[in-house]
Amino acid sequence: MEQLAQTLPMILILVLVMYFFMIRPENKRKKQAQEMRDSLKKGDVVTSIGGIVGKVVSVNKDTIIIETSEDRVRMELTKWAISSTGVQSTDQPEAKKEEKSAEEKKEETPELPRESEDK
Repeated sequence: MEQLAQTLPMILILVLVMYFFMIRPENKRKKQAQEMRDSLKKGDVVTSIGGIVGKVVSVNKDTIIIETSEDRVRMELTKWAISSTGVQSTDQPEAKKEEKSAEEKKEETPELPRESEDK
C-alpha cells in the first residue's frame, strides 16, 4: 500500500509533463495550421507539403486551385496539403551559405605540391 502511494504521484507527474511538453504544443500547431488554411484567399502565394509553390486562384470549401507558373498551369489541391503561405526557404542565413560554399570550394580544389625545376 505504501509503495502504491509513492508510485501514483510519480505517474501523475509524468503524465502532466508529457501533456505540457508534447501534446499541448502539437495541438497548438495543428490549430494554427488549420486557421492558416481557413484564411486562404485569392492572390495568396502558398507552398504545398510536396514543395509546389503557386498563387491561389480560387478557394472552395475543401480545395483550392493554384497557378504554378506564368504559363497559367493550374492545379487543384486539398487544403490540408498546404504547408505554409509564402515561399519556404532554407533555415540557413545567407552569410552561413556563403561561408559554406567557400569552404566547399577549398575542399574541391586541393593545392598540389609544386615540383621544382632544378634539373
